[in-house]
Amino acid sequence: MTLISDHIETDTREKILVVAERLFRQIGYQKTTVADIAKELRMSPANVYRFFDLKKAIHEGVARTLMGEVEVEAQRIASTPGPAAVRLRDMMKTINRMNTERYVGDSKLHEMVEIAMQEDWGVCVAHMEMIARTIGQVIGQGAASGEFEVADLQLASLCACTAMMRFFHPQMIAQCATKPGPTIDEMIDFVIAGLSPRAKAN
Repeated sequence: MTLISDHIETDTREKILVVAERLFRQIGYQKTTVADIAKELRMSPANVYRFFDLKKAIHEGVARTLMGEVEVEAQRIASTPGPAAVRLRDMMKTINRMNTERYVGDSKLHEMVEIAMQEDWGVCVAHMEMIARTIGQVIGQGAASGEFEVADLQLASLCACTAMMRFFHPQMIAQCATKPGPTIDEMIDFVIAGLSPRAKAN
């Protein structure tokens, strides 16, 4: 009985998040109310609050889902065979593409991201830490195979993420789209060059 009720509860939470994301895209993040979400699901606002105690918790749940999809794809690339530099490039370009598609091309979802960053939601911090760890995983594999030369793996992964911030952070992707600067491939070339073994002097 508990397993069935747990499944129903999980299913209801997922439905609330799916509807919330759709409404965020349609009418905007700030304009969407719990009553709007409840109406779409044919339930009372009080019932929605049974699953999410605050409206912010729904917003965080939607953000967690969207960011989780990026994390899953980054981890999939990290676990595939092949040279570390190739996987690192693929991962960085994929993160950029997914964040651009999800947020920058959708002004209403972009609004949600802006507020999330301003309020420093824990889900955003956790996402950035996960991306840094996944990038660090590939850099570590490259160091182990001799493809990269890294003295401090944690520092190397943080530096790589910071270098790519213009291409990772939704707000910066939007703000820098028309500004002069390196292309994403040029920036990745720079990062990989910094990780590559130095030529030893005779």
